[in-house]
Amino acid sequence: MSETFPSLPTRSEPTSVPHKLVITILVLSAFVVILNETILSVAIPHLMSDLGVDEPTVQWVSTAFLLTMAVVIPTTGFLVERLTTRTLYLSAMASFAVGTLVCALAPGIEMLLTGRVIQAFGTAIMMPLLMTTILQLVPVDRRGQVMGIVMVVISVAPALGPTVSGVILQFLEWRFIFWIVLPIALVMGVVGALRLENVSESVDSKLDVLSIPLSALGFGGLVYGLTSMSEGPGSPVLWGSLAVGIVGTALFAWRQISLQRSGRDPLLDLRTLTYQPFRVGLGLIMIGFAALLGVAILWPIYLQKVHGINEILTGALLLPGGLAMGLLGPVIGRLYDQMGAKRLALPAAIVLVLIIFAMSRVTATTPEWLLLLLHLTMSLSLAFMFTPTFTASLNSLNPHLYSHGSATLGALQQVAGAAGTALLMAILASTRTSAEAAGATEAVGTLAGVQLALTVAAGIAIGSVVLAFRLRSGPPTAYEPAGPEPTDLDPVPLDGEPAPATS
Repeated sequence: MSETFPSLPTRSEPTSVPHKLVITILVLSAFVVILNETILSVAIPHLMSDLGVDEPTVQWVSTAFLLTMAVVIPTTGFLVERLTTRTLYLSAMASFAVGTLVCALAPGIEMLLTGRVIQAFGTAIMMPLLMTTILQLVPVDRRGQVMGIVMVVISVAPALGPTVSGVILQFLEWRFIFWIVLPIALVMGVVGALRLENVSESVDSKLDVLSIPLSALGFGGLVYGLTSMSEGPGSPVLWGSLAVGIVGTALFAWRQISLQRSGRDPLLDLRTLTYQPFRVGLGLIMIGFAALLGVAILWPIYLQKVHGINEILTGALLLPGGLAMGLLGPVIGRLYDQMGAKRLALPAAIVLVLIIFAMSRVTATTPEWLLLLLHLTMSLSLAFMFTPTFTASLNSLNPHLYSHGSATLGALQQVAGAAGTALLMAILASTRTSAEAAGATEAVGTLAGVQLALTVAAGIAIGSVVLAFRLRSGPPTAYEPAGPEPTDLDPVPLDGEPAPATS
């Protein structure tokens, strides 16, 4: 397998106007497709009533989306290399638009699920494409600031999703959620078709067909198994899916290593995991996303079931955290460009542990201003972790591994998010059931479950502090080739540094 190194900006090279336009189009498009990920969260009761299905069935609207993301994202490293920027972007937006149309026209749950799967294909491609393009176009000393803009997509879009759908549902039926999103997606697709330039050259790599089903079994099995945790520890679906996922992931990894060592093209290049800075950053991001999505599920349940707050006020209490997390991204990115990752992420990780533990101490009478402050502080701590860690972990990679690093981050984010959500929801459900069996009310049982689940989340978050200590100190650095690229799984070291351990 032959590798070529793209000519990448290092320092003091301005980003050209056409390249700024490319990044702008990708950022706006990613915002639209990520907004869609959470936009149905408050529409579940409407879907149950209108489509005549029960709650476990309608939850597949979210589960099918997550499963498709988990299966498709590992392939994006290959797709970004094999296809041009323009081709991959138009494919993603076309898939998203078609899926949105199918959802808008859905007469029943089956067609709605089909539309969500088609939407997820486009969504899965967009974020790795955006991050890889930024790494290819932006000089290393300004990547933090631009990656901070990506935090607007990652943080603000999911936070706005429930709020937007809640407003729509106040006046219109649930299908208008998709009818409103569809023209926006079509406009972005047309703008991209007219203005988007190719900023990367396609690599003549061959698709390993066997890797695709192994990826689907591995990552899909893990995500589905984790989302089935609410069925209880004795569920055969839970353990069967996890077993399939673990075996599938192991076989997928073995296949990628075998392809790499034989000189053929892996679907997902696992040499990214041989870089110590990338491994540390990946661990931090996984813990952060597990906490983010877990709390994102628990906090509304606490607000509505324990405090008796309605959906609109719940969204109002959650929105400031999401907005602050995203809108401060560029500011945090500029700080990263000056200070590096460790000086930002380590204090943020410590604050994250303390604030989640403080959230676990809430009661039924905790004032709403304090609940808002707790959620806002947690969101800010995650923002100071995510932007520096994302950028530093990808900066450490050899340039030709950027797309595979982005794909690896995306795939394992899905697994971590599913794990965090499933674990905390399982703790909540079991604690609430035990409390109600002992005679407690639903509100009291829910409060006990939320308190215990958040205590466990705070314990897990301690891992982020340990990992943050291992981040590099000093200003950001990028990979600099020190020699020819190896053909096995040994990474090329940074100039003047030993090669990262491969264990």
